[in-house]
Amino acid sequence: MATVMLKFKEAVIKEIPLEKETTTIGRKEDNDIHIENHAVSGHHARILREKDNFFIEDLGSLNGTFVNGFKITKQELFKGDSVLVGLHNLDFISEKVRPQDDKKSFTVRGRSMDETMVISPQDQKKILVARDKDIPEPLGGFYVLEGASDQREYELKERISTIGKEDGAAIRLKGFFTPKVAALVNRRKEGYFVTPAGGKAIKINGRDLNHRHDLKDGDIVEISGLKLQFYIKE
Repeated sequence: MATVMLKFKEAVIKEIPLEKETTTIGRKEDNDIHIENHAVSGHHARILREKDNFFIEDLGSLNGTFVNGFKITKQELFKGDSVLVGLHNLDFISEKVRPQDDKKSFTVRGRSMDETMVISPQDQKKILVARDKDIPEPLGGFYVLEGASDQREYELKERISTIGKEDGAAIRLKGFFTPKVAALVNRRKEGYFVTPAGGKAIKINGRDLNHRHDLKDGDIVEISGLKLQFYIKE
């Protein structure tokens, strides 16, 4: 029987057997795998069992579903695969090993969202290493310009960083009515972007934000009494 190990960072939360044909994953309580975190959509993804094969499928989530670091729409799972949903990992445990001579190809997004490269499994590792060398991971963060905070500078190294009141937030907010997660900052090869998550008023460069915003060096973010300036390190 295949199972998934639900983890937050390195802490194991629980092991879930995949007994049903469809196992749903999301923030709402009606999901089979309930993850209470605003980085996770209400109905984020699902695991499908087709005879002895298992597939993970994204359900149009805001932050996407990733398998072994790659954003997917639908992907077959094999022993040792790691699925990233929001800030949590689902480690897939099964006896089925990924075939070494699998003739299937997979798609990798290039720097243009309109261009797609089809790469054979034999060339996968070589191409990915070359791509990573050519496109360095950006590193940035926020300076605190105004407001009470624990630090004067926040360097954001994680793939997803939270801004809010919850324990473990990258930037801790204060205030009685402040949500646990007010915003999410995503780090990608293309740069950083911020998305409001908790219904709290957020301003970018003096304008209200109600959708995803691609952060640029020097952007001013205002939230819960904090005025932050975004920066990218050279």
